[in-house]
Amino acid sequence: MWWVADTGDDAGGDAASGGDATDDPSPKSVVVPVEPTPTLRSTVAHVVESAAEGDFSAIHFVEIASWRNGDPLSDDRAAEAKRVLERVVAWAEADLDDVDGDGGEGVTIFSELIGADEYLFGPSDYVEVLAAYAESVGADAVLLDPEYTPVGNTTLLQPLEFALSNTPLSVETAPVSRPSRGERLRSEATGIRFAAMFGLSLAFYFVLGDPFYWFDWVTGLATATIVSITLSRISLDADPAIPRTPMRVIRGAIYVPVLLYEIIKANLVVARVILDPRLPIEPTMNRVRVIVGSGLPLMTLANSITLTPGTLTVRARDSDLYVHSLVPWARDGLFDGSLERWTRFVYYGRSSARLPTPRERDDCAILQGEAATEELPIAATDGGQTGSESEVTDE
Repeated sequence: MWWVADTGDDAGGDAASGGDATDDPSPKSVVVPVEPTPTLRSTVAHVVESAAEGDFSAIHFVEIASWRNGDPLSDDRAAEAKRVLERVVAWAEADLDDVDGDGGEGVTIFSELIGADEYLFGPSDYVEVLAAYAESVGADAVLLDPEYTPVGNTTLLQPLEFALSNTPLSVETAPVSRPSRGERLRSEATGIRFAAMFGLSLAFYFVLGDPFYWFDWVTGLATATIVSITLSRISLDADPAIPRTPMRVIRGAIYVPVLLYEIIKANLVVARVILDPRLPIEPTMNRVRVIVGSGLPLMTLANSITLTPGTLTVRARDSDLYVHSLVPWARDGLFDGSLERWTRFVYYGRSSARLPTPRERDDCAILQGEAATEELPIAATDGGQTGSESEVTDE
């Protein structure tokens, strides 16, 4: 006999509520992260077949949330994730029913949504959540779908495999057939993202050219087609939808004059500092942990900061932005989080813009100078010296 358990929405102690996985941890339990992919069905069939052959006694299907509880539409996304888990469990049940003999006897199936209490950015964040869940349920193996992409269009499979190799978990990628490159291009060329990217590319081309000249139409259509085929899955991390996408466009139009005002104001301040030698110039590197999500929102915020004179986004590492500021006024404005709130307004709506500033959340740090509160990690990572090391060398 096989058993099915839904362990709830939180990893950790609640994972035992659907069975005795924590009280009697099995040495042959496997965790399978799931997302709707072309190879998900085959991955489920493979892990069930392995369990029927005695490789695993418990299968934990988990979906790692790419959102955070409390965000706009988080309830809808959680409901969709649960539907995916229910579908996966139904597939596993059907596959176990088809097993000949007693191969499926004693196999337990679990399903759970994890990681919704915090923003997850890079592979290390996903691996941390996955490893914590595996430890809580006594699992010692992870099976990955070869098309697993938990954050939209960003392929995390190889980085996930590398990060998981540094944990006690054994890692395997399901040996299933992947879609061919031609199949991917055909699916992209007929999708909503392709149409949206095609329209944006063609409109931008006509802004630069002449929409009343036939040659610009020919070259514009060709250019938009090439751009859409190659970049639709990269530039857009979700399908445009109504009313979400039109509302983002409207809120973005509201944000444009606000950003222009910030740019003009910063220009005046920087110009005054340059012209008046009595005013301080304190170039420093700073770190700000932002809460805007990944993909387009993070890109929008990083570029908004760069467009504002006095600040320059040097690097984005997961949820941390490393920003160079020229004057204290620019650094203070960065820590006050005005552009972060406006970015959340554009992508998530008015209610999500009400959040504490990075300074209030203690999500900011000065990395250089006498006022430094943290060492500069970029120098050490790139083979250079941190601030403290350079001081010792100078002495």
